[in-house]
Amino acid sequence: MTTRKDSFGACRTFTVGGRPYTYWSLEALERATGANVSRLPFSHRILLESLLRHEDGRSVTADDIAALASWDPAKPADREMAFYPARVLLQDFTGIPVIVDLAAMRDAVGQRGGDPARVNPILPTDLVIDHSVQVDRFGTPDALKSNAQIELERNRERFIFLRWAQQSFRNLRVVPSSTGIVHQVNLEYLARVIFVETADEGALAYPDTVIGADSHTPMVNGIGVLGWGVGGIEAEAAMLGQPFPMLIPEVVGVRLTGSLREGATATDLVLTLTQMLRAHGVVGKFVEYYGPGLGSLGVADRATNGNMSPEYGATVGYSPVDAATLDYLRLTGRDSAHVALVEAYAKAQGLFRTDSTPDPVFSSQLTLDLGSVEPCLAGPKRPQDRVPLSQVKRAFRQSLVAGGEPLGGGGWEPVGGPGAPGGSQGARAAAADRARRG
Repeated sequence: MTTRKDSFGACRTFTVGGRPYTYWSLEALERATGANVSRLPFSHRILLESLLRHEDGRSVTADDIAALASWDPAKPADREMAFYPARVLLQDFTGIPVIVDLAAMRDAVGQRGGDPARVNPILPTDLVIDHSVQVDRFGTPDALKSNAQIELERNRERFIFLRWAQQSFRNLRVVPSSTGIVHQVNLEYLARVIFVETADEGALAYPDTVIGADSHTPMVNGIGVLGWGVGGIEAEAAMLGQPFPMLIPEVVGVRLTGSLREGATATDLVLTLTQMLRAHGVVGKFVEYYGPGLGSLGVADRATNGNMSPEYGATVGYSPVDAATLDYLRLTGRDSAHVALVEAYAKAQGLFRTDSTPDPVFSSQLTLDLGSVEPCLAGPKRPQDRVPLSQVKRAFRQSLVAGGEPLGGGGWEPVGGPGAPGGSQGARAAAADRARRG
């Protein structure tokens, strides 16, 4: 086991339900460095805790920790950091080749006289079977059961392999098909929010973080779990204990005020945010939601905002832990003792948001009055091409008669293109005439 260093004297303990826990205190780091850690974005505080806990003098140094603690939002970062997630999330399309690699490693170790059983994921890893699932029957009471049975028969060899893998490898858990979509299963069942590990220091508590081989992994950002999607190679490296290298990310803060009006849904909100954030430019950046309006959104709304991170181009769309997180954990059947631990740890670390929490500092800020969000549609091809429901009729007519491609406000060419009989000019004239006549 890697020996942890504690250059800043940040190792502390707290007690919940009569049980002591060790943790690496951000407050202690702030006192030791004089940096304004408590005003960093919540997402940066989680990255900072990971650096603090993994300081070894090689992959993570005291200078790395100090650099993130004193982050200047006005300066684009040029320093790389080594991020160690708490766990890895796989789905069956990219996850099964990863498990095949582990099996091949075991064969190679055995052929060279080593103990194959030593090859295991270092980090807790969940593989959710969902991408291969097909719908052969629908609209009947037994459709789910029938589709699950067909799936077992169709992919019998795959299921036999995964059963072997789960029984053979430590730290690997397989979630069977027909359970749900991977990022939804992650949110509702797999996410801990706060991890507990048995370590040399005793029971060690730290934030739940995840990298997943699915682009919509950031859905779990809705309950305060920092996580994002990566490729299969990156996920495999993390499983085997390697850090995820990344530049200290810029963080775009989205300040929410007010509350959604009646009739406006989470979809309307996220399409509005997608349009805003695409225009602002958030590719390769973190997005973090804050402000008094955040408290009016439930976890379903926040998870939708995180889920659409790939559509607006950000790495994450993060909402910090708060009372809504605790309510959601209770609603989804998490153990009451664990919910108490989540609350105690988040408050001890300054990771618990309330409406009176001072605003963090960000690389840039946007503001959205939730009361201004109106029902809308995405389209015609891209979610950022948002059309308010009140303007759909007019927008459709304009697109129909504009000519050209159906993207960027253009219309539709007839089959055969401009030179076809009854081509562009005739088609546009006919469409315009129909539009005028209603």
